[in-house]
Amino acid sequence: MKSAVLFVVGIAVGFVAAHQVAKTPEGKQFFSDVDSKTREFTSAVVDGYREREAELRAAVGEAEEALSDFSQRSK
Repeated sequence: MKSAVLFVVGIAVGFVAAHQVAKTPEGKQFFSDVDSKTREFTSAVVDGYREREAELRAAVGEAEEALSDFSQRSK
């Protein structure tokens, strides 16, 4: 229980410190840089996910075609 309280207190202190830093021009620039890098990373992850999903959908489509062709030949 004590560690949970310390964890919550640490988070609160961190937010207060970040808020104070964000008030300075350097702090605003820092958080702006962090925000832009986070958006770039998130965009790269989403793009990669979509590409992989398209690859998997194409592979499933090809497998369905192969199974359909195979079942047509067996008849």
